[in-house]
Amino acid sequence: VQATYTTNLHEELRKNTIKVVCNADVSEGVFVRGKDVSLAETYVRTPNSPRKAIGGRPASRRSILAFFAGQMHGRVRPILLRHWRRRDRDMRIYEVLPDEIAAKMSYIEHMKSSKFCICPMGYEVNSPRIVEAIYYDCVPVIIADNFVLPFQEVLDWSAFSVVVAEKDIPSLKEILLGISGRRYVRMQTNVRRLRKHFLWNDKPVKYDLFHMILHSIWFNRLNHVHVR
Repeated sequence: VQATYTTNLHEELRKNTIKVVCNADVSEGVFVRGKDVSLAETYVRTPNSPRKAIGGRPASRRSILAFFAGQMHGRVRPILLRHWRRRDRDMRIYEVLPDEIAAKMSYIEHMKSSKFCICPMGYEVNSPRIVEAIYYDCVPVIIADNFVLPFQEVLDWSAFSVVVAEKDIPSLKEILLGISGRRYVRMQTNVRRLRKHFLWNDKPVKYDLFHMILHSIWFNRLNHVHVR
């Protein structure tokens, strides 16, 4: 993170480098849309077997509408909990997953059993939950204003995720229920189809996350080559 802001302090670096960062926040004046690259933030639970436990239940077997459990930091998560914690059985929103609930259903099983996984920003606009949701076939619901989503130049995020404005958190359930069953099935199918683009492998595999990052760098560099 500090490298991002340090680069901004040096004019030559700022003008001549492409930053590849998780904190792709256009509101701060550091990340430059179309020049810099938004990096998909990932948390690999088993580095020796990065594909372990990936996948989830089909749409027909997902009984939970929406799920979130996580630490309280940043401006968005406290608002999310204030509106939805213990307010609605369909909205499983927790600060930390309570022990008595975790004993019956783990964090990962919640993701695998939920239609939508809520991915609010924390300290920064990005969150590893976005990719984690994709790993478990859960449609990510991204709440982070000013966030440039990874690989936007080639991926249509509206086909496999929901982006909700921070001001619309009070209407979150209404927004999710407004997505028809048919559309949801298409979105979840697209999550499974696109998952390969967010996977790490022991050795890079065509179209995986490693290659997607390289493609984004190449694409942005190509767009800034001046032809004489």
